[in-house]
Amino acid sequence: MKKTAFVYDPFNRQHTLEGHPENYRRLEQTWALLQRDGVLNNLIQAPSSPAPLDAILRVHTPQYVQRLQAMAERGGGHVDGDTYVNPDSYQAALLAAGGLLNLTDMVLQGQIDNGFALIRPPGHHALAANGMGFCLLANVAIAARWAQDQHGVDRVLILDFDVHHGNGTQDIFYDDPSVLCVSTHQYPFYPGSGAAHERGNEIAYGTTLNIPFPSHVGDQGYWEAFQRIIAPAAHEFRPELIILSAGYDTHWLDPLAGMSLSISGYAKLVQAVMALADQLCNGKLVVALEGGYHLDVLAHSVLSTLRVLSQSEQAVSDPFGPAPNGERNVNSLLDRLQNLHGLPDSPFHSS
Repeated sequence: MKKTAFVYDPFNRQHTLEGHPENYRRLEQTWALLQRDGVLNNLIQAPSSPAPLDAILRVHTPQYVQRLQAMAERGGGHVDGDTYVNPDSYQAALLAAGGLLNLTDMVLQGQIDNGFALIRPPGHHALAANGMGFCLLANVAIAARWAQDQHGVDRVLILDFDVHHGNGTQDIFYDDPSVLCVSTHQYPFYPGSGAAHERGNEIAYGTTLNIPFPSHVGDQGYWEAFQRIIAPAAHEFRPELIILSAGYDTHWLDPLAGMSLSISGYAKLVQAVMALADQLCNGKLVVALEGGYHLDVLAHSVLSTLRVLSQSEQAVSDPFGPAPNGERNVNSLLDRLQNLHGLPDSPFHSS
C-alpha cells in the first residue's frame, strides 16, 4: 500500500459560470462519487490554504496577478474569450495552487508517498502574463518552482496527458533545462501549439518533449508512447520529483475532444507513471487535476486514479469500457519521435 493524500476545498466550486463547460459541477459530482465509494477513508486529507503570493510571482508577472485580483474584486469578467472570472475566482485560484503546494510539501518531506489535488480552476494553459483556456494560475508550474525553491529539488519532470497541449507550462519552462515538460495531446487542436519540433530554447533545448497525436488515439497508442518515448526520456533526465497534469478529456466520451482513451487506459498510465517515480525518485509523485468535461467519466477517472495511487485492492472503476470504434495506429509517429529525440529502441517497460 502507498500512503496517498488528497486535497480538496469546497470553496473551489465558487469559481463557476453557468453554461460554461468548466463549472462547479466538475468538482461536485466527483466529490459525491468519492464519498459514496469510501475511497477517501483510506487516504490522508492535506490542508487547503491559499498559495503565498511569493510562490505565484515566481511564475506569473505582478501586473497579471494584480489584474486578476482587481477583476474579481470588480465583480468579474474575462481574461480571454474562453476564460471567465467571477467575484470568488481569485481566491479559488489561490486555493487551487496552494492545495497543490501543500501536497508537494508532504511528498517532499516524506509524510506521504504521493498525492492528488482535486482542484480547479485548472492551470496548464495559463501563461506568465495572462490566463487562457479556462486556466487562471499555472498550478503545476507554481508547484515545480516551489519544489525547487523550498526543497532544493534540482530536476522536475512535468508529464501532461490532458487532451489539450499544456502550452502555459511549456512556455514558462521553455528556457529552463531543470524542468522536463512532456505533453501528449490531440494535434492540431486548441491551443494550436505542441508540435514535435518545439523542444526548448538554447540551454534548455531537449527539455520540452511533445507527442502530438492525431485524433482517435486510444489506450494502445498512449501505452506505446509511454514505453517508447516518455519512459526513456524520463530515465535520461533523472527527475527528483514527477508532477502529473491529469486531464481526463482524452476519454472517448468527452464532449470537447476527439480521442479514444478509456478509464482503464488512464489507470494503466497512472500505474506506469508511479512505477517510473519508484524507479527514479523514490516514488515522489504529485497529481493535479486539469481538464475533463464529461462529468461521470471525470468522477470515475479520479476515483480510479486514487485507487491506483493508493494501491487499493479495488479494481478500476470503468462503467464505460473501451472506445466503441477502435483507435488509430501511431507507430510511424512514434518512430519519428524516437529518431527526433535520439531515444533508444528498447522500451523500459513491457505490456
